[in-house]
Amino acid sequence: MAAADATAGDATVTDASAADARGAEPSPVAGGGPVIETRGLSKRYRRGGLAVDGLDLAVPRGSVFGFLGPNGSGKTTTIRMLLGLIDATSGSARVLGEPMPGAARRVLPRVGALIEGPALYGHLSGRDNLARFDAADPTADPRTRGRRVGEALERVGLAAAAGRKARAYSLGMKQRLGLAAALLQPRELLVLDEPTNGLDPQGMREIRSLVRELADDGITVFLSSHLLDEIEQVCTHTAVMNRGRLVTQGTVAEMASGARDRLTVTTPDPQRARVVLKEYGLTDLRVTEETVSGELPPGPADSGGPVDPAEVNAALVRADVRVRGFGRERASLEDVFVALTGEGFDVAD
Repeated sequence: MAAADATAGDATVTDASAADARGAEPSPVAGGGPVIETRGLSKRYRRGGLAVDGLDLAVPRGSVFGFLGPNGSGKTTTIRMLLGLIDATSGSARVLGEPMPGAARRVLPRVGALIEGPALYGHLSGRDNLARFDAADPTADPRTRGRRVGEALERVGLAAAAGRKARAYSLGMKQRLGLAAALLQPRELLVLDEPTNGLDPQGMREIRSLVRELADDGITVFLSSHLLDEIEQVCTHTAVMNRGRLVTQGTVAEMASGARDRLTVTTPDPQRARVVLKEYGLTDLRVTEETVSGELPPGPADSGGPVDPAEVNAALVRADVRVRGFGRERASLEDVFVALTGEGFDVAD
C-alpha cells in the first residue's frame, strides 16, 4: 500500500479527507525530532481486548527501525494507527512532526507504505498497476508518471517483468511491486510490513540492499519483520512489543548487548570444570556428563566481557581439567528476544 493513495495493501488508505477534517494547522517538522513519536498510544477492541497498551515509541530520523514482536503483540495495530487506518482509543501519535490521523492529508503523501502484502489488479500488468496507483494520488504529476513508474520498477528488479499480468507474479514479485508502488514518489518515511515475505535468498539480499540505499538517501525506514537476521543486518534501531506493551527500544547494538555469550567446555571432568567457571563469574552453569557451559559476565563491548576466555582455559589446565573442547557461542538477537518475551519468534499479527 502506498500510503498517500488507494494503492496496494489489505488495509488501504483512501482519500484521508475524513481524517483530515479533524486536523490541526500545519506544523513544521523539527529537523532533529523523531519521525514517529507516540505517547500512551492504546487501542482497545470491544471483543478482542487491549491490543496496544500505553505505547511510548520514538523512531529517530534517518534510522532503519526494526519493529519486533511475537504473534498478537500489537505491531500491525500500531502501524494502522500511525497511518490513520484505525483510530486510537487513547493516547497520541505524531508522524513527521504532525498529529495523526488529524494531519493525514499532509502527512501521507510523504509516506510510502507496504502493509500486510500488496493488493494488486490481477488483470493489469505490473507497469499498469503502478500507473493506476500513481493516477489515484492527487499529488502525483501525470507528466512524469511514465518515467517514475519505470524507475520504481527498475529499482525493485521488476523491469523485465513489467509487461506481465500481476496475476502471474509470484508472491515475491508481488512484494516487489508493492514496494515499487511505495517508491513512486519521493518519501521521507517508508513503512514496510514483512517486505521480504516470499522472496528467495537472492531477493532478500536485494531488498536489504535497497533498504540500505534508501536509508543512505535520508529516508527513515520503519520495518516490521519476523526475520531476526534481517533486523541485525539492516536495522540501526529496534523496539520489541509483547502482549500489546513495549518491552524495550534502542539501538540494535544496545539490544544485542543485553545477552551474554556462552562458554562451553568439553571435558571428562565436568564437575571440576564447573568449579573453575564459577570462580571466573560465569553464570547459568549447565553440566552434563561430558560438557559444562556458562554465560560470560557482561563487560565492555570491545572485549565481550571482563573475563578473557583464554585465561579461563589456562585456569582449567592448571586445575588438571582435561580439556577436549573449548568454544565460545556468540549471543544473538534471537537470544535477547526470547529473554525479553519468554517465547519463540512468530510475528503473524
